[in-house]
Amino acid sequence: MKFSALFAFALLGAASATPLGFGGFPGFGGGSGGGSGDDSGSGSAGGSSGSSAGASSCASYTIISTRGTSELQGPSAGFRTMNSRLTSSVSGGKVYNTVYPADFSQISTVGTNDIVNKVNSVLRTNPNECFILQGYSQGAAATTNALPRLTGAAFDAVKGVFNIGNPLHKRGLACNVDSKGGTTTRDVQGLSALLGQGIPQNWVSKTMDVCAFGDGVCDTTHGFGINAQHLSYPLDSNVQNMGFNFMKKQLGR
Repeated sequence: MKFSALFAFALLGAASATPLGFGGFPGFGGGSGGGSGDDSGSGSAGGSSGSSAGASSCASYTIISTRGTSELQGPSAGFRTMNSRLTSSVSGGKVYNTVYPADFSQISTVGTNDIVNKVNSVLRTNPNECFILQGYSQGAAATTNALPRLTGAAFDAVKGVFNIGNPLHKRGLACNVDSKGGTTTRDVQGLSALLGQGIPQNWVSKTMDVCAFGDGVCDTTHGFGINAQHLSYPLDSNVQNMGFNFMKKQLGR
């Protein structure tokens, strides 16, 4: 998988101009998206990471992947490797790429709405579908903000949430891990942590919120803004392996 040089350049350029980086500020609205979100196939939709919350086997599943700021509509660089590996080795899978602007306005409401609508619309026609939600940076904020709105059957259908570089990363949650699967970023805060509730308590047991030590978007204790650590996830083999193993376990496969 090749990490987009344009993505890295745009983010690094924004680091000094917009120190809040990928805010994805909750409560803001506006924006629009176009184009298809489907990467392959059709369809689309909480404690300790790697839990057994999704233990019942899922014959059909959709990964809803939400990209970070400046990434073009389509797959996020942060998840390409793990998703390709999962869908090629675990049958019944497809990827839906959240449709939203992902621009420097940091208004991710359109993405949040698209995630919620996709889960609910698919469940209306396929009530047995399972889902994995993913978000990178602003996409992680959009995903985190969708969680309180996924209740009842939608909550049950989402088997796992895998975020990287989440600006809404909240200290002290059992789902918080660093890029090595350790606890060095368990007790740090993201840039926008004070502006939203973060991962809701009832979602913690089926979430892995990955924050690399020193990533200035999710770890403001040891880093500042968009930096090398924030851009490291796509090429970090350990993160890609963690994501693959987490998703497979949550799907009961």
